[in-house]
Amino acid sequence: MTQNAPFRARAEIDLAALRANVRALRARAPRAAVMAVVKSDAYGHGMVPCAKAALEAGATWLGTATPEEALALRAAGIRSRVLCWLWTPGGPWRAGIEADLDLAVSGLWALREVTRAAREAGRPARIQLKADTGLGRNGCPPADWGELVAAARAAEEAGTVRVTGLWSHFACADEPGHPSIAAQLAVFKDLVAYAEKEGVEPEVRHIANSPATLTLPETHLDLVRTGIAVYGISPSPELGAPADLGLRPVMTLKASVALVKHVPSGHGVSYGHHYVTDRETTLGLIPVGYADGIPRHASGRGPVLIGDKWRRVAGRVAMDQFVVDLGPDGGNTVQEGAEAVLFGPGDRGEPSAEDWAEAAGTIAYEIVTRIGARVPRVYIDEQ
Repeated sequence: MTQNAPFRARAEIDLAALRANVRALRARAPRAAVMAVVKSDAYGHGMVPCAKAALEAGATWLGTATPEEALALRAAGIRSRVLCWLWTPGGPWRAGIEADLDLAVSGLWALREVTRAAREAGRPARIQLKADTGLGRNGCPPADWGELVAAARAAEEAGTVRVTGLWSHFACADEPGHPSIAAQLAVFKDLVAYAEKEGVEPEVRHIANSPATLTLPETHLDLVRTGIAVYGISPSPELGAPADLGLRPVMTLKASVALVKHVPSGHGVSYGHHYVTDRETTLGLIPVGYADGIPRHASGRGPVLIGDKWRRVAGRVAMDQFVVDLGPDGGNTVQEGAEAVLFGPGDRGEPSAEDWAEAAGTIAYEIVTRIGARVPRVYIDEQ
């Protein structure tokens, strides 16, 4: 799809902004390698184009959640280091080994499966041991760390694996001063020291996510894993707006106004009539809805820039569309085909993804990630 073609809706992805964000993150962590996390289709931005742009800007690692995402990067011809961390029993371990992925291991069951796959593949697997230092999600608990390290060292001695990394993940790095940050870092350093005393020689030790990369230099270690910041979104309002952090939002979501009509006072709008006009007015129909990723929880609150004015969703967001009240004179200034900007970097005064997150009672991560596949991505400033 070309940038200027007629459209129902589109998400414009500014790859120049993405590259600038990666360079800004590299400057924040000058002694660490940078991993660009491209899971969930690069947070809704398009995995392969964004991965290539991040590597062009100096990222040397990519990160994915699922093995299918990591294998898709390889199928696209991307040969950088890729860490994949969300494995389930019976996963495609052998394919991951043969694709030269770095495979996260959080427990003995995973180590057993990866070593078996390595024997079948006839080559050692690159693995990274993940520790649960306090997030309580994936990762090996400290009480079980010694057993996992011992088993991994035995597998190294047998030639079935090579431990390339030790890592963990913060729970509250987006909350400045939270006591768990220092506690998790101390636990991680202890677990790394233990593993190294037992003979593990990792290439990289890493715990810093986007907020830690931006605000906690003591956590940078050998590698920083940057996700949402790559796409120019602040990890949390408490850390500052994107511009305060040297970042620029990469996605701009637009739609074309599909219908403009005049209605009388007392006219109900959308399902349930949660919005009823209080005067004669003009309504504008925006042809995107929750099937496109527009949060229904933003009904009555979600902001849209049409012309030079912010409008709000009038009534409920439906599956494929929502309505805005353009005001009594709206029909004089807005016509069918007019551009409606739901969010973007703010250059034209448009709302941000954070504004939609506030309207929906969620976080900006969810706003960009949920934009669906039927909204085409249009890539700007591709190299």
